[in-house]
Amino acid sequence: MENPLQLKRMNHVSLLCRSVEKSVDFYQNILGFSPIKRPGSLDFSGAWLFNYDIGIHLLRSENPENMPTIGLINPRDNHMSFQCQCDSMATVENKLKELNIEYMKGGVEEGGIQVDQLFFHDPDGNMIELCNCDNIPVIPLPVDAAIQSCSLNNCNVQRQRQQATATITGAED
Repeated sequence: MENPLQLKRMNHVSLLCRSVEKSVDFYQNILGFSPIKRPGSLDFSGAWLFNYDIGIHLLRSENPENMPTIGLINPRDNHMSFQCQCDSMATVENKLKELNIEYMKGGVEEGGIQVDQLFFHDPDGNMIELCNCDNIPVIPLPVDAAIQSCSLNNCNVQRQRQQATATITGAED
């Protein structure tokens, strides 16, 4: 695979927040990030945190009262996902309950492999996913494969056509 921009890894995610203090508290005490030194040349309110080989840069919104209201938890909305290192997602779910954090359960199944997901918001409505994502292997697609977005029905139709074509091709051999 080409790497025309010579990318190495993801460095950080920047998030607008209403209150830097509340957001630091959340990312530090709920998700386990540690505050790190922020360049003094930055002339706006914010904080930098780091853990899991990624940074979270919190930027105080210039208009916190105009930030979007926190909506319903929607797993199909923009979110960042963290892979958990636990024996059971039930342990993580119990901790969210203990912390009085509203969450939604989800799941993905592929080839008999189950991924459990828990979705919730940070204090500013940014969606967080916790999962046991390492259950599903990362399988690269062939370079010449066409990547298309599709509805569930359309994807199922495409899969059925591909399987039928593979069966017919296999029968001709």
